[in-house]
Amino acid sequence: MKQKSSNINQLLEIMAKLRDPDDGCPWDQKQTFRSIVPHTLEEAYEVADAIEQQDYQELKGELGDLLFQVVFYAQLAKEQQLFDFNDVVEAVSEKLVRRHPHVFGQADFADEQAVKANWEAEKAQERAITLAAKADSEQAQELSVLDNIPRAMPALTRANKIQKRCATVGFDWHTLGPVVDKIKEEIDEVLDEVHQVSPDQDRIEDEVGDLLFATVNLVRHLKHDPEQALRRANDKFERRFRLLEKHFLSQNKALDQCSLDEMEQIWQKVKETYES
Repeated sequence: MKQKSSNINQLLEIMAKLRDPDDGCPWDQKQTFRSIVPHTLEEAYEVADAIEQQDYQELKGELGDLLFQVVFYAQLAKEQQLFDFNDVVEAVSEKLVRRHPHVFGQADFADEQAVKANWEAEKAQERAITLAAKADSEQAQELSVLDNIPRAMPALTRANKIQKRCATVGFDWHTLGPVVDKIKEEIDEVLDEVHQVSPDQDRIEDEVGDLLFATVNLVRHLKHDPEQALRRANDKFERRFRLLEKHFLSQNKALDQCSLDEMEQIWQKVKETYES
């Protein structure tokens, strides 16, 4: 067997071999664009987890797994004569150069805000071109700043994306006050529905959704990512709860044998002792 080159071509050759109809892997042979999407999402989350854990040796492997997903899609597309890996690289390279005229061209932006405004303008133009290409010649489709936001995104991430898009056309508050007021308003509306004589569960869900959406808006205005913020909160809660469990285990006492007051007392102690 000839020695393979130590670059991306080696991975492309491996992928082609895995998909070979005669000598390839049965699992890889039967995969489709749709079937490998869950694996792609899983690999992306594993990259994020390695970064959060600051495990950079693990990150190297996870990035390789994520790259393999891109190569897999490119191989499927090549087999269907849609595009190949080189087309993917060429497209993203062209896009990055076009979106950074201040780096690769003669444009001169005053500050980061101007850079972001140009970035969003370029993306809006790309969406318009894409939609125009897909539009039915007999029935033109109306453009929206919300076009091409994937519905499969995690809900928090998609809410953040929707709000950012709307902000690019001025549909946004410029101070924190109205953002916080909106959250308080949504809390009141949730409680109003909950306290009805015959609570309507659909309306409660709608109001809770509005509350979550408003909370995402606060996180965005504070310049943080809501998905990342909630992941950190989940991790913090888990650390604290495990310490609570450990405390009662040392007393040979199961949690379902403890009162809420007992657990709350230890919970507060855990927070004070391990506030991180």
